Amino acid sequence: MIPPSLPRGLRAQLVLVFLLVSVLSALIAATITFRQGRTAIVERAQADALQDLRAHLASRTPDLPADPTEADLRMLALQLDRATGLRGWRTALSHRGGPLIATGAQPPLPAQLRTQAATAATALAQRFHRGQEPWLAIALPVTAAARPHGPPPLVVYASFSLASQQQDVDTLAAAARAGALPVALVSIVPALLAARRLLRPVRRLRTAAERMAGGSLDTRVRVTGNDELADLGRTFNTMAATLQSDAAALRDMEARARRFAADVSHELRTPLAAMSAVTDVLDADAASGRLAPLTAEALQLVSDETRKLSRLVEDLIEVSRFDAGVAVLNLDEVDVGELIDKTLALRHWRDRVRTEVPPGLRARLDPRRVDVILANLVGNALRHGGPAVSVLVQVRADADQIVVTVSDDGPGIPADLLPHVFDRFTKGDAARTRTDGSGLGLAIATENARLHGGTLTAANAPRGGTVLALTLPRSHGTRL
Repeated sequence: MIPPSLPRGLRAQLVLVFLLVSVLSALIAATITFRQGRTAIVERAQADALQDLRAHLASRTPDLPADPTEADLRMLALQLDRATGLRGWRTALSHRGGPLIATGAQPPLPAQLRTQAATAATALAQRFHRGQEPWLAIALPVTAAARPHGPPPLVVYASFSLASQQQDVDTLAAAARAGALPVALVSIVPALLAARRLLRPVRRLRTAAERMAGGSLDTRVRVTGNDELADLGRTFNTMAATLQSDAAALRDMEARARRFAADVSHELRTPLAAMSAVTDVLDADAASGRLAPLTAEALQLVSDETRKLSRLVEDLIEVSRFDAGVAVLNLDEVDVGELIDKTLALRHWRDRVRTEVPPGLRARLDPRRVDVILANLVGNALRHGGPAVSVLVQVRADADQIVVTVSDDGPGIPADLLPHVFDRFTKGDAARTRTDGSGLGLAIATENARLHGGTLTAANAPRGGTVLALTLPRSHGTRL
């Protein structure tokens, strides 16, 4: 996972990773080159010094007595010191493990080198630091095997400063460091080109996904190559084709279902109107006492069910208008308090519902549709709150909107039902199968609120009961 501090764009991340890899590769290459160059410089200085020392000894040791005195050794050391040239070594000699003999101050020598040289048959070398300055010490044994009738074994020591070689190493290190920056700068161009090439299919996929999210299910991406991104593009095209096919099938099924509901509702409307007219006449006969009690009771049941069926058909017709997108607003400047009062009076709810409405509050609304919303909200509260429920309609308003809340002190809405209370054919409690409502009332109220550009919400009050809140703009409505 990329840390939050790194760039979040995939292009920036690819460029950054490319740069990091390039810089890291340059640093590794520079480090390896530097180490190899440093080793080569030091080893070359060591080999040259050893070769020169052997050459000088080869030209001088034949004149050395078989049993050299300290003066003989000191003279040889002086000759070697004078033969140093630009290298500037300082030499010392040890005969048969004796003390070091030099022409002046003894050269700096590591104790470990002297210990190893006492028994070694070959040349030895060791690098060390004297203060902050690097030095090289060489121990060259001159054995009796080199001169069968010559002097006894002799060890020649030489040490010299590696300051000039250190300068070469420092120059090499500076060049390696300086070379990393151009590599990083030059790598930006191929990094951008590589990121652009790699992200081109990703951008095409993103554009295609955005078009599909906007509803263009016929969107496809052009696929080239056989890499993983090409496989992703082909998978996207397969998914898009499947979604388009499924969406077309679902739209066709939904359209047929809506047409069926609308057609059935319209077909039922005429016979139900005739049935309602007949039951109204028969209700009058039953009320006058001209029918037998059992007949009057049966007739009352038929009349109630006919009215319920008529309301259901009217609700289905209203829902079909919303689904078809033909529902429109007929806006008018109305007094909100008078509109609420008429809604309650028309349904004989005045004695069961309390109101708190600011006087003279006016808004531009569709009176019929707001009446439907209020009737459904108040009716739902009275129907499900219980016989002794107290219902309160409150209105709050500001310059932009009106909020109408319908609250009751009933048992509230079950928690599992609350998210679906405005869905179609949703009913609460065990009375789902037998209730005066069709299960479409709150769904129709929601559509009417949305048609006004408003919202409808439901919640349970902290102390019990339900609170339904209708929010409407004061000045205008919008069509679906």
